[in-house]
Amino acid sequence: MITPPVLLAAAVGVVLGALVGYALSRSREKARQLREKQGAQDEASRILERAREQADSARKAGELAGREEAFRLREAWEKEEDRRREEIERAERRAEERSDSLDARFDRLNARDSELEERAAALSDKEQELAAGSRRIEEDRAELHQRLEKLAGISAHEAKQELISNLHDTARAEAANTLREIKEQAQREAEREARKIVALSIQRMAADLTAETTVSVVQLPSDEMKGRIIGREGRNIRSFEQATGVDVIIDDTPEAVVLSAFDPVRREVARIALQRLVEDGRIHPGRIEEVVEKASGEVEAEMVTAAEEVLYELGIHNVHPEIVKTLGRLRFRTSYGQNQLQHAKEVALLAGSMAAEMGLDVQATKRAGILHDVGKGMTHEHEGTHVELGYRLCKKHNESEVVLNAIKAHHDEEPHFFAETFLVSAADAISGSRPGARREMFEGYVKRLEKLEELAMEHPGVERCFAIQAGRELRVMVEPDKVSDSEMAQISEAVARKIETELQYPGQIKVVVVRETRTVDFAR
Repeated sequence: MITPPVLLAAAVGVVLGALVGYALSRSREKARQLREKQGAQDEASRILERAREQADSARKAGELAGREEAFRLREAWEKEEDRRREEIERAERRAEERSDSLDARFDRLNARDSELEERAAALSDKEQELAAGSRRIEEDRAELHQRLEKLAGISAHEAKQELISNLHDTARAEAANTLREIKEQAQREAEREARKIVALSIQRMAADLTAETTVSVVQLPSDEMKGRIIGREGRNIRSFEQATGVDVIIDDTPEAVVLSAFDPVRREVARIALQRLVEDGRIHPGRIEEVVEKASGEVEAEMVTAAEEVLYELGIHNVHPEIVKTLGRLRFRTSYGQNQLQHAKEVALLAGSMAAEMGLDVQATKRAGILHDVGKGMTHEHEGTHVELGYRLCKKHNESEVVLNAIKAHHDEEPHFFAETFLVSAADAISGSRPGARREMFEGYVKRLEKLEELAMEHPGVERCFAIQAGRELRVMVEPDKVSDSEMAQISEAVARKIETELQYPGQIKVVVVRETRTVDFAR
């Protein structure tokens, strides 16, 4: 058994051993740290020595590079200095040469100035001699004029005026003859070519003529239907006339009723409505209003359809619906008995054919032809001429300048700005003046002929005049002793211009001036 003293001695031994071990480890650690410190100091000394050596070598290398750069810059500066010195020397040599050249030129200029001064003096002397000679010539000429005036018996001014008058009359006569020859030649060539183009265009178009009047006739199944149309105390007929704006004429004509109105659209609505009422048999005010409303819608649709069909036949597209609607109203419009929608179609076809012959824009010409009278579809509803209304409508919906110019130019409200518009005006005249196209009231026809003759008789020198060929030609007879051959062209042109400004007529009128030449002698 271990006794406490032994345990105590063991514990003391352990403690002492630990202390001794700790002291030994501390001494070894200090020794190691000293060795490391000494080694670090030695390494720092070596690094510092190497740094000093490198710095010395870098300083020496920098000094050497600086010396080399300074030497190189010095050489470059010396070369630049030599180059500038050479340039200055060359510039000085050029300046000396230019100075010598200027001196030589100055000497030549001085010599030339002296020569010019000598020439100017010589010219001055010659001018004085010429002035003296001119004065002598003027004196001689004045003396000669005086002698001539004494010999001729008239003064120089009078002779000059007489000569000018003779030359003026001769020049006017020659100019009139030349103008007449040029116009005749141009007309022959133009008429030949125009006749060919127009003939080809007319041959290619075959349009049916539809003539409308101011009345429409509705057939009835029997005369008993007339009483039902009139109604009790006339209420049916009054209601019908109020709803349609058309006069209903019921007379002794068997099985027929006449509708009279100046508005062809209203007349067509009334015709369709009355036919429907007769077919249905139910005729009373309420039914009349209903049928008239339906007929009005059908006529509106029919007009639009008619316009669309014409545009389709002509190959014209992208027309504004409002213009199509207005164009359709021409289906029931007439001028001198000629249907205006068919007239517009004829104009488009004729103008398009002529444009194709002449190599112009066919589509633009057709479009201008079909729309040139579109304003006539608005004249019943708006104030203004059909030209103004059509122009505003087409301009509002962005039609081309060719169309706008054709609308105004075909009634001479503005000049023709495009070749296509000339063709539209020509086609309009052809369509309106061809045989059977239009009818004219007898009284208006007679008045137009009388007005033609009156306009021609107003011109001085006109003896008689005759309107022939249904007013298409005006034959003017002049007095031969008052009108010369050279003045005939002036008279024909003056009469034609007066007719254009003061008279409205379809187509064109030919003015022919005739001067009779007589030779009279007597046998005694």
